[in-house]
Amino acid sequence: MEEASVDSEQDVTGQGSGRFQEIESDDQNTEKIESDELFVQNGRQIEANGLDDQNCVTDDGQKEFVAPAVGMEFESYDDAYNYYNCYAREVGFRVRVKNSWFKRNSREKYGAVLCCSSQGFKRIKDVNRLRKETRTGCPAMMRMRMVDSKRWRVLEVTLEHNHSLGTKAYKSIKKTGAGNKKKLDSNCNAEVQTIKLYRALVIDAGANRNANFSARRCQTSSDFHDKLNLRKGDTQAMYNYFCRMQLTNPNFFYLMDLNDEGQLRNVFWIDARSRAAYAYFVDVIYIDNSYLSNKYEIPLVAFVGTNHHGQSMLLGCGLLAGETKASYVWVFKAWLTCSLGRCPQTIITERCKVLETAINEVFPRSLHRFALSHIMRKVPEKLGGLHNYDVIRKALFKTIYEGLKPFDFEAAWRVMIQRFGVGDHEWLCSLYNDRAKWAPVYLKDTFFAGMATARSNETLTSFFDKYVHKQTPLKEFLDKYELALQKKFKEEALADMESRSSNPELKTRCSFELQLSKVYTREIFKRFQLEVEEMYSCFSTTQLHVDGQVVIFLVKERVLEEGNRREIRDYEVLYNRTAAEVRCICSCFNFYGYLCRHALCVLNFNGVEEIPSKYILSRWKKDYKRLCAPDVESSSTESTEQVQWYSQLYRSALQVVEEGVISLDHYKVALNAFEESLSRVHHIEEKPNKNLL
Repeated sequence: MEEASVDSEQDVTGQGSGRFQEIESDDQNTEKIESDELFVQNGRQIEANGLDDQNCVTDDGQKEFVAPAVGMEFESYDDAYNYYNCYAREVGFRVRVKNSWFKRNSREKYGAVLCCSSQGFKRIKDVNRLRKETRTGCPAMMRMRMVDSKRWRVLEVTLEHNHSLGTKAYKSIKKTGAGNKKKLDSNCNAEVQTIKLYRALVIDAGANRNANFSARRCQTSSDFHDKLNLRKGDTQAMYNYFCRMQLTNPNFFYLMDLNDEGQLRNVFWIDARSRAAYAYFVDVIYIDNSYLSNKYEIPLVAFVGTNHHGQSMLLGCGLLAGETKASYVWVFKAWLTCSLGRCPQTIITERCKVLETAINEVFPRSLHRFALSHIMRKVPEKLGGLHNYDVIRKALFKTIYEGLKPFDFEAAWRVMIQRFGVGDHEWLCSLYNDRAKWAPVYLKDTFFAGMATARSNETLTSFFDKYVHKQTPLKEFLDKYELALQKKFKEEALADMESRSSNPELKTRCSFELQLSKVYTREIFKRFQLEVEEMYSCFSTTQLHVDGQVVIFLVKERVLEEGNRREIRDYEVLYNRTAAEVRCICSCFNFYGYLCRHALCVLNFNGVEEIPSKYILSRWKKDYKRLCAPDVESSSTESTEQVQWYSQLYRSALQVVEEGVISLDHYKVALNAFEESLSRVHHIEEKPNKNLL
């Protein structure tokens, strides 16, 4: 049996050990902390690695506590009380123990409620008429209980007070015996106490919504990486969604990863249409972990590709417990499981060492490159505090985007470093060391299918950019996930119909334009058409050097610069007539998948009237999905062949379904086609039976 002991009149000062470790800000107001715990500082999130202490320092040198939150855990009752008392001192109120619960036999404390000293009202008989009443019925409190792990877990929190708060020097007072007095004084001499905070190890802990944000930032590294941090009801909502999708979407695929305690750690899923698209557009993949790295409510990782219209398309989703190699490896392998092991040719991600390590392990044959637009987005944050920032930024952009050869990049980088004295800047040094994975001059042999962001006005946007914000809960995301996919599939179906039913307007008399107007989808043709138009800005094509069958040409172009002025630039183009090969130093073909104006000028100069077929990629063609059959391994067994037949038939049928819902007429034609096809298949089944008679 258990009983409760009420200490409603006791003001207490907790006992703890050690003192908080201060965290100092550098001149650029950026924090360099080596810890795995998370703090909130001035509304910004700071990631740290290995500190037990939970205070942080604001820009003016003042300490700021992480507010109490549901799910926090402490090693002992004293640690829990010390933490709440320190928090109270910072905010400006006194702490009182409102209730305590003890086990009947052992008298071991197992529960308590800490509250503001202004909580409740004194009984009439206890009122001292000479002392002014200080209680206001304040609701601020923290309820906690000892759990199975012998830690103390916060179960309920109210942060609001109904009275004005005092100064941060406002202390709680505890009546102590002589034996504790010396120790207490010693502890009070310390500015604050050392507190260890832990995150509750439960998937669906009932959460106080106001405290949920802070609680998530008080996880230890082991807890943070071992389970998904979900709200109450999220697990059931996810399970219901997966069950519904499997009933209505037979090719829907999902995997769940559980930790040793049976708690949900990582999840991966992909719908049928995305699986079908994967077979066609697996060459270049963008792995978007920005939701995870930026600490969104949903720890989402999205696999994004680009279709034959240049539209972004979702190729799978995952929810991860944390940014660890183990979590990334698991979700990558789950993704490969549903794709029969087909690896992308190129993988694009943000700069992240953990992500890089996982990709090297799971996709050793894929080319891993960093998204340049993500790097440039961090320039204001990383360099904004430097003197002459605007000039440095302009020099950096010029170094990255205007160089054509590695030598040009290296020389411009050295000049920039020396001119502005930033040779020891940590971020710039690390960026330079990784240059082979992000600088355009080093990526000319990598195929990007238009996802390279090799020009300053290009960027990779998140697939759910307009559907998800930082506090979007999982339940809401699952609804928006469906809306986003439906919108994208509808856009693709309309683009397919437009590309087949209309002929684009020609703007020149160039034979190359006419040739590809009959082949490319409408959007890709518009992009190529711009290259044809810009051939007229290339005013000189001359032969520089001959090396056997290879001839090097120099093409001069007037390039539009800032201020509407034009600058003349030289582009070298290699041409081999025998092998029908042409390659420009700008590497437009590898970056975007079609030939550039400079290569077209060289072909035209040499009397070539049609672009060689090797430079007309099937992935951009109007009828690519209809004509393309995914590669089938020659060593496939009969069972795997049947799986591949099923997948191919499913993809083909899915195209008819997607376009069959555009209008009533489309629907009728599609339905008749299915009925006719089924009848013909049944007719084939009857033929062997007739032969056996």
